Formats: sequence, structure tokens, C-alpha cells
Amino acid sequence: MLRLTMQPLAQFLNGWLRRLPTWPVYVAGIVPAMVYFYWAVSNQLGADPLQVLERQLGKWALQLLILTLLVTPLRKWTGISLLKFRRAFGLLAFCYVCLHLLTWVVLDKQFYWSEILSDLYKRPYIIIGMTAFLALIPLAITSNNRSIRALGAARWKNLHRLSYVAIILGAVHYLLLVKAWPPEPILYVAGAILLVLIRIRMPKIPKFLQLNQ
Repeated sequence: MLRLTMQPLAQFLNGWLRRLPTWPVYVAGIVPAMVYFYWAVSNQLGADPLQVLERQLGKWALQLLILTLLVTPLRKWTGISLLKFRRAFGLLAFCYVCLHLLTWVVLDKQFYWSEILSDLYKRPYIIIGMTAFLALIPLAITSNNRSIRALGAARWKNLHRLSYVAIILGAVHYLLLVKAWPPEPILYVAGAILLVLIRIRMPKIPKFLQLNQ
């Protein structure tokens, strides 16, 4: 019903989106990180700018992962297709995860590996975050047409289900990081789990509701 109701709007938006190149998505996606790095070095992020920067970069990574996994449900339920931008969303998410990690290792810990190892031992949420990062590496490496051809569509699709693991671990990492139970990180965890369940058990759309994309 929702898809049928959205049909005129979806057709209009899809026609406009087909004409839009992907490169502006990459440019727009990286601008917030540049702005926050500038604010950090110019002492505009409060008393602990590195903590603010780290958390904001990680939050954007999580939001982009959620957006990446929302592309298929959005298309199936509303007819609005962001498929041509899904790779950009995923690569931007990986970029923000890398910036989040590098900010912690380089700027916060300044390569003091003893402190880093001590934090890994004392703070399990860091290990959870690292695991999410490791799950994203093969996805970023194979996010190209050549890898799809080399692996085959089925194996490539199965590999990229690691994104389900990454998004849940990322949400749990954020929840444990804040060391409290405010609504926002709880909603991220609930949303990530719900989204993964939807992707795994997504019902097929009847043919009479399908739009020509």
C-alpha cells in the first residue's frame, strides 16, 4: 500500500536521481569531517575536542551504515531507488570508521601502544569496535565491479552480509562507549537490529506493486 501511494513521488524522484552523478555524494559526505577537524584544531569543540571529534566521526559512520542498509527496504517499500549511491554510502561509512580509529590512535593516544593495549584490555567496547572495523575491510576492498565479476554475484552478496555484523557491533560499541543509558545509543542498537532482521526476512513485493526503476 505504501509503495502504491508513493508511486508518483517515487517516479519523479527516481527520474531526478538518475541524472545526478555520484561524485557529489562523496564530496558532501566528507565535508562534515573536514569541518569538525577544523573546529577541533581551532579549539571550538569544548574542553575535550578530541573526544567530541572521535564520537562524532563514529556516529556519522554508524548513520552511514544504517543508510546503506536502508537502501533496499526503501526501494521495496516506497519505490524510491538510491541503489546507484549505495556504494558511495558504504565507502563513506568505512572512511568515517577509519577517521574515527585514526583520531583515537594518532591524535588521542599518539601511538603510545602500551596505552592502546591497556585500553583494549580494560574497555571491551573498543574490541567490539575493532571487530566491526575488521568486518568492514573486505567490504571496502570488494566495493567495485571488478570484485563482483571475480567473486560472482552470489559470493559477493554473501560476503557483503558482513555489513549486518558491522552495523550491530558498531551500535553496541557506541552504546557501551557512552557509559550510560541515554535514549540515542539505545535507539541506534534497536534500529540496527531491526534493520538487519528486516534485511534478512524482507518479504517480496507483489508484481502489481513494483515500479519500473
